This record gives sequence, C-alpha cells and structure tokens, in this order.
Amino acid sequence: MSDPTEPPAGTEFPDAWTVWSQGDDGRLVLAYRPDVFDGDEFPAACLPTLYLTHGKRTRRPGTNPTTTGASDWFVTFYLEPDVTLEGARRFSTRGDALERCRELARAFDDGEIDYRDCYQVPRERYFEKLDELTGRELDGRVDD
Repeated sequence: MSDPTEPPAGTEFPDAWTVWSQGDDGRLVLAYRPDVFDGDEFPAACLPTLYLTHGKRTRRPGTNPTTTGASDWFVTFYLEPDVTLEGARRFSTRGDALERCRELARAFDDGEIDYRDCYQVPRERYFEKLDELTGRELDGRVDD
C-alpha cells in the first residue's frame, strides 16, 4: 500500500513550490518560494500557499471544519491569510484534490493566474515580485 501523504506518480509539483507540511491524515500544505517570502523583504503573510485538507479549512470561530462528508477533500489557495485565489473547491477523493493542487501550482508558476483581482487594496511591490517570479506579463495593463 502506498503512503497517503506522498503525491502519487504524475502529480509532482513545480520546483518553485515546497512541501511545507504533510499530515498523517493526508493534509498537505505547499508554499511558493519560501526563500523569497520569508518575512525579510516581504511579510511572511504574503507567502502564497496551497492547502489540501480533509474537511473544509476555516479560521472562523464557531465553525467546525469537520462537518463535511467523510470523503470530502478541499483545495484552497491563499495569497495571504484573508486573500484566497478562488473559493475552496470540494473533491470526493484525495487523488482528485491533489491533481487540482498540481494544476494550480503549475498555472501559478507559469504566470497563468491573475491574482490582482483578488485584492481590494493592491500591494504593488508584492505584485511586481510575483510577476517577476512567475514570468507573468501585464498584458498592457498599467497599475498605479
């Protein structure tokens, strides 16, 4: 039997993503370029992270994240603690959720994801660094 905390063959992540933690329950946390978003040049909260959790991940008091079905897996992409790229997506198997993590990690690393629209108050210096790291082109947009 394979180790449930290890990504199955074919679901490797781009080099810019680091496996930050793995839980015995199958939980997985990936961090994007922790060498850059280390709290020195940018606040540690700016570290982009992908979470794969069994049960919905939440920080809201009074909410029980385990009130989902026994086979529910969620993928959540945080740009910061209160800024998510997209709402948590539910999957019926860990394998499907892991594949979604891989897809998001690759798309982000390849500059295919527009993260600017997630912010009400832009962090221009942060965006510039993400653009540089991901090779993302601004498609003619001029940000103030």
